Amino acid sequence: MTTDWAAFEAAQPELASTARRRFQQFKHHVLATLRRDGSPRVTGIEVDFRFGEMWLGMMPQSRKALDLLRDPRFAVQANPGPDTSMAGGDVRVSGRAVEVTDPAVISRYTEAAQPPEPFHLFRTEPTEVVRTFVEGDDLVVQTWRPGERVRTIRRGTDDAPPREER
Repeated sequence: MTTDWAAFEAAQPELASTARRRFQQFKHHVLATLRRDGSPRVTGIEVDFRFGEMWLGMMPQSRKALDLLRDPRFAVQANPGPDTSMAGGDVRVSGRAVEVTDPAVISRYTEAAQPPEPFHLFRTEPTEVVRTFVEGDDLVVQTWRPGERVRTIRRGTDDAPPREER
């Protein structure tokens, strides 16, 4: 099941807001794509939020763009920054990147974002959003998938097994 960023925001506004803030805290993030042979490729990327979408833009014919054109699956991790600045925790988004070729959409995006041209523009279809953070003595992992509620698991510093919140 796929969705867009606006549908994720509507379904889970608090988690979406936290994820967006984490990506907006720093300019550069880490994108994982799949090479032709199926092995992972990790590269830097800028993530942009406009018009109810999460966007990935990249130089034409870059390796990451070619990877996504061949296989749209991706994962992007928000830059954690220095250890002391991980406000909001660690955030990762996985899903499909869909290339946008509609001239009207590209023009609207270019007018608003003013990227260096030419460029490939991809809108994202999140299939999973994960936030990991520390709360008190617990490591907390929140996971969202389309059509599901947010699943929250807490793991304490003791030897007790992880517990899921309802």
